[in-house]
Amino acid sequence: MTAPQTLLQAAASRLAARLGSGLADTAAELAVVAQEAPERFRRELTLFWEEVEKEAARIEAGGNGGAAGDPGDSGGAGPATQDRIDALRARVAELSRRLEQEPRQPS
Repeated sequence: MTAPQTLLQAAASRLAARLGSGLADTAAELAVVAQEAPERFRRELTLFWEEVEKEAARIEAGGNGGAAGDPGDSGGAGPATQDRIDALRARVAELSRRLEQEPRQPS
């Protein structure tokens, strides 16, 4: 059987090795991110300006005049669609209240 002091030294040694390895991995990942950052920034900036140009063209073409949401946004819900959504929400809320009020039967 090994002495407790030897076990503590071995545990500390292994922890230091694992932490050192983890720090080296993290440093390598950060180096890769830092290396890719300028290209990624350029790509994001290019995409942003493309979106700005499309939005300007939409506004000039007589769009709804307001700013669009996300790039995948189809222009928002119309009044009829919003009314249906509100009605569904009200129905879900009513059903939830009913379920909470019903006495539970033993299984």
